[in-house]
Amino acid sequence: MNKSELIKAAAAKAEVPAAVAAKVIDAALEAAVEAVKKGEGVQLVGYANIAVVEKAARKGINPATKQAINIPARKVVKIKPGAKFAL
Repeated sequence: MNKSELIKAAAAKAEVPAAVAAKVIDAALEAAVEAVKKGEGVQLVGYANIAVVEKAARKGINPATKQAINIPARKVVKIKPGAKFAL
């Protein structure tokens, strides 16, 4: 399902025009992105937890040259699905 299909489905379930559903979905996604960029987590109970995780520096291998390289520490976004996504 892509974003436009999600908007149509949300509009149908909420019985609102697609334009209203699009604004709500866009606003919710923007708020989540802003929170994650600030380093805060986003908890959608039952649906998903979105958190910023610090990955430690490590050694790796360049696949083209087979030489050892140092991979610096970095922050990544981790998304853990909630119980409602259980299949």
